Amino acid sequence: MLKHLRVLLSARKCSSFVYRMRYVNRLKEDNEACAAALQTGRMFLFHRLAPLLQHTEQGTFRPATLISSDVQSILENLGSDRSLLKESVLIGCSEQNQAQFCLDVGDLDQAAVEAVCEGNFIDLRKAFFLLTGAEAPLVAKGQALLRWHQTSGFCSATGQPTHRNQAGSQRFCSSSGIVYYPKMSPVVIVLVSDGKRCLLGRQSSFPQGMYSALAGFCDMGESLEEALCREVAEEVGLEVQSVSYSSSQHWPFPHSSFMLGCHASVSPTHTQLNVDHTELEDARWFSLEEIISALQVNTSPKRSDQSIIWLPPQHAIANHLIIEWMQRQQHSEERE
Repeated sequence: MLKHLRVLLSARKCSSFVYRMRYVNRLKEDNEACAAALQTGRMFLFHRLAPLLQHTEQGTFRPATLISSDVQSILENLGSDRSLLKESVLIGCSEQNQAQFCLDVGDLDQAAVEAVCEGNFIDLRKAFFLLTGAEAPLVAKGQALLRWHQTSGFCSATGQPTHRNQAGSQRFCSSSGIVYYPKMSPVVIVLVSDGKRCLLGRQSSFPQGMYSALAGFCDMGESLEEALCREVAEEVGLEVQSVSYSSSQHWPFPHSSFMLGCHASVSPTHTQLNVDHTELEDARWFSLEEIISALQVNTSPKRSDQSIIWLPPQHAIANHLIIEWMQRQQHSEERE
């Protein structure tokens, strides 16, 4: 406890952001400090990797954030061992300087937990379309870390069980001495333009009518640019002329991806698509007017509205790329 207090007192001399980053890093390295922070921290609950969401008075959804002591009471009332709380994973620190954790209660009855917490466990893919606040990336991070722990229980060298630190930021094998850290797979996601239109595609697994930017995993040994050019050539049969980097994002699907967002241009005289239907169900060019219209669709269209096009949720980097392109086009037209 004294160590925990010293961290808090010394951090007051730092900026708020620096404090939070150093505080989280300290909790990752100090099991005792992390255990102390867990007692007063905020908790995001999951049930078999589905986050717990609650309705707001405004009719929107938000992740349910519970005090750790309340979670402990819930676990005890539902017949669970209170030691389950120790399986919580550190995911961050709020602006109010409270440590944030996540916990999967998949062994408990889902309906019973939902009733006590006044919320619902919702599949993360659907939850991304319901969340409107900044909590979405935090929920995604929590699910990704919980999934990693559920699938990393054994050492790849010895086959022996691995053990986690209190924060859940690493696992280690006591036999081999190997330390394992959560990993993300690099994925390039690109919005291709011919100067007047942008190119979007869809996979058969997408919700009806949804189109997105092209994306694919980077192969071993590839640079970002090489992976981008290869993916565009493979999926739609176009040759990229230039590439510009936009931004990056962690994406929890399919199993934690590191999305590298880019814009790319192709020659206006070579825009004929040759879609690889083993990769994409469809791909097509969209005008500025069509993009503006698609961005105004806020909910999934009804099955009868097959002609309606809509785009990924605002938390997705694909949405960010599309809005960037739209704004550039609008600015270009204003200058003309």
